[in-house]
Amino acid sequence: MAAPAQNLRINGDRLWDSLMEMAKIGPGVAGGNNRQTLTDEDAEGRALFQKWCEDAGCTMGLDQMGNMFARREGTDPEALPVYVGSHLDTQPTGGKYDGVLGVLGGLEIIRTLNDLDIKTKHPIVATNWTNEEGTRYAPAMLASGVFAGMHTQDWAYDREDAEGKKFGDELNRIGWRGDEEVGARKMHAFFELHIEQGPILEAEGKDIGVVTHGQGLNWTQITVTGKDAHTGSTPMPMRKNAGLAMARILEKVDEIAWSHSPHAVGAAGHIDVYPNSRNVIPGKVVFTVDFRSPDLDVITDMVNRLRVAAEDIVEEMGLQIEFEKVGGFDPVTFDEGCVKAVRDAAERLGYSHTDIISGAGHDACWINRVAPTAMVMCPCVDGLSHNEAEEISKDWAAAGADVLFHAVVETAEIVE
Repeated sequence: MAAPAQNLRINGDRLWDSLMEMAKIGPGVAGGNNRQTLTDEDAEGRALFQKWCEDAGCTMGLDQMGNMFARREGTDPEALPVYVGSHLDTQPTGGKYDGVLGVLGGLEIIRTLNDLDIKTKHPIVATNWTNEEGTRYAPAMLASGVFAGMHTQDWAYDREDAEGKKFGDELNRIGWRGDEEVGARKMHAFFELHIEQGPILEAEGKDIGVVTHGQGLNWTQITVTGKDAHTGSTPMPMRKNAGLAMARILEKVDEIAWSHSPHAVGAAGHIDVYPNSRNVIPGKVVFTVDFRSPDLDVITDMVNRLRVAAEDIVEEMGLQIEFEKVGGFDPVTFDEGCVKAVRDAAERLGYSHTDIISGAGHDACWINRVAPTAMVMCPCVDGLSHNEAEEISKDWAAAGADVLFHAVVETAEIVE
């Protein structure tokens, strides 16, 4: 298939303006965004994306998990579409680019093709996957996971947030539950543009990360149960302090991750302490340990060692413990042909690039199981993400979208 001409570029100013316009929906308290999945703000962001897509001549598909598919027709009605996208939902204190760049980068491809009156053999579909972040509803990449057959739809619908609201109910409430069967679509390929969420590209002065693999991860939710008691009047030997047990377990998490350095990592980012009162010894804690590595055997070892260490700690303290795997996926190797399309695009456009392993989970990690898939990454300042101070430059965004454009359009095949 013929590669797009070297001089073809997306409209970087239009992409940036779209990013800034989307960022007005669900503003955070410190310059970022709080547009968590299935909230009113999520619904508003979806509506804006749909309007933009329809203005670009696309038809919008919507499946029963709320995944959005904006289709630009190809010349061959039998040709499978090339999909491109990411997610519009954010962390509670999220940035303006995580996920959103990939969705609007997909839209920008379609807008640019329209500007240049370029036709492709394969349709191109700009995609917004529901609940990639996994903050309000665990696990992360929930809807793409259902699409790829990793979870059942009923199980996903029954996921509850901290207030006990079910995923399925909230999807209905905001009006973004479609009728289309999840996973019924067949893909020629899938591409995802994302900010790196790490410091490597900026530190090495590279414009583009060619993502060859993705780290695997395991999320283990741990519930430790002790006994609520007055902090002032309960003698030390008589305490059943669930908070103290958690602290000791988290020391072990750090120790276990360090034992597999430099490529393994581990921490607990989600912690609930009950009753969370200043003068009450915690009677219960619920926290999620996040272990990641590009090596499945390492992940397995870390999880097994955590269970043994945690059980020893609570047994010694006279407490109870429960474990539940609430998320995870094996390490990912992306499709060689799609990865080559990304690398060739960076070369053709003259952007500096390096192969990179994604340290974060992405919808592409699940879609890779059902279609040839690859990812493009651009740098972010100080590698900071999942933070309202997350920042990229307009040039970085444009470079990433340029490479995405070339990889997607080459795969979709230009019709002369």
